[in-house]
Amino acid sequence: MTTVDDESISSTDRKKRVTVEQRGIEYIPHEERHGRTWHLGAMWSGLVLNVLTVVYGTILVQLGLNWWQALLAIVLGNLSWILTGLVSLAGPAAGTTTFGASQLVFGRLGVRPVAAFNWLMMIGYEVLDLVVMVLAAGELLRMAGVTVSTPVQFVLVIGLSVLQAVLPLLGHHAVTKVLRMLVIPFAAIFLIMAFLVVDKVHLGHQGPSSIAVFLSGIALVASSSGLGWASSAADYSRYLPPATGRLSLTSAVALGGAIPQMLLMVLGVAIALAMPDSTDPVSGLSAVFPTWLVVIYLLLVIVQMVSLNAVDLYSSGVTLQACGVRLRRWQAVMIDGILCGVVGLAVVFAGDFYTFVSNFLLFMIVWFAPWSAVFLVDMWRRRGRYPDATASLRRSWSPPALSAQSIGMVASLVCINTSVFTGPVATALGDADLSVVAGLLVGGIAYGAFTSRMRTPPTDPATTDDVPIAS
Repeated sequence: MTTVDDESISSTDRKKRVTVEQRGIEYIPHEERHGRTWHLGAMWSGLVLNVLTVVYGTILVQLGLNWWQALLAIVLGNLSWILTGLVSLAGPAAGTTTFGASQLVFGRLGVRPVAAFNWLMMIGYEVLDLVVMVLAAGELLRMAGVTVSTPVQFVLVIGLSVLQAVLPLLGHHAVTKVLRMLVIPFAAIFLIMAFLVVDKVHLGHQGPSSIAVFLSGIALVASSSGLGWASSAADYSRYLPPATGRLSLTSAVALGGAIPQMLLMVLGVAIALAMPDSTDPVSGLSAVFPTWLVVIYLLLVIVQMVSLNAVDLYSSGVTLQACGVRLRRWQAVMIDGILCGVVGLAVVFAGDFYTFVSNFLLFMIVWFAPWSAVFLVDMWRRRGRYPDATASLRRSWSPPALSAQSIGMVASLVCINTSVFTGPVATALGDADLSVVAGLLVGGIAYGAFTSRMRTPPTDPATTDDVPIAS
């Protein structure tokens, strides 16, 4: 998948050169669209084969779910990867990023507050990844006999913040290629860990938790899997040819993300049952695994988190452009990287990793569940056909989309259950968290109702005016 816009360079020479991608949120011309759907599926596999996926599994045990409830929550929550696959269809069809296409749904100006929520979510994911990198690097230093003092942690945060910005600065081609390369080594290390931990797992006779806790577990899994990645889906599928098969693309993304994510979450459940007193994703590993494996694992964790944050930084950069901030993509990446480092310092020194992760994931549902529903209903209305994104928008605002988004967010918020806030509906239902279902259903139904008497959105560029789809 070539992202360099120098037409004089041959395809072979392009692949050999290391360059900074020049494309941002703007339309990707047909001649720059290459690759196959399995490339994209492999990228998502490489993305989810990381320690945070294991952490999400351990959090289910921390919530109080027994082993079979945790496994069922993992299966049900990962069905949300189907949504990610469906949103990916907008990439080849519109030729732009997820929030570039969202301008056609919410309007050129109306998309900005929604994109701002996505930008904040991406920053949050970047912070999570950075904190895990710092924890892994700190554990390696401790194993080497180095005291990890506050100044050392500060240096680690700054150094890793700089390191993680390299791949997203290079751009789409570099990010997707590295993630595909990481699939095999990470699959191997996690298979070894699974083999070594299986005889240390004691299922015990713990009774099932309440339905409220179980629903919270499903919500957490959904938000950390496909539903949480849906807003970035078209950022990467936009480089596929326009004629890419819809079923092939949806299947590649859904299966490429869901299967490895389910397996690693199950590994997380097993590790949590084997070392129930662990307070973060790296402490206590030496009590379960041999030292040589822990060292290799922690080194790979740093590499993987750098690659994972490349995706977050790339998507947050193009999302910042969709917010109307007039920056080049690489400038947006630099700003986001600095902000990630600052917030990361605060989280590292605050501690309480698992609580931060679970609250962050659950609160993000409030905006991205209704957004996913509105976006997909709009895609269905236009039959997956988008005007050429070099064309423009008739409207600056879309009252139906913005109203449905707002109503869906309210519905999700009143049904949420976190450690710092519980919505009134959740309270009335015995603390049952229905935020995912409420956000999806209310947002989608509201948008469908508001647009039921409207004509199908235009797909002919000639019907639009001269406001471009770009920042």
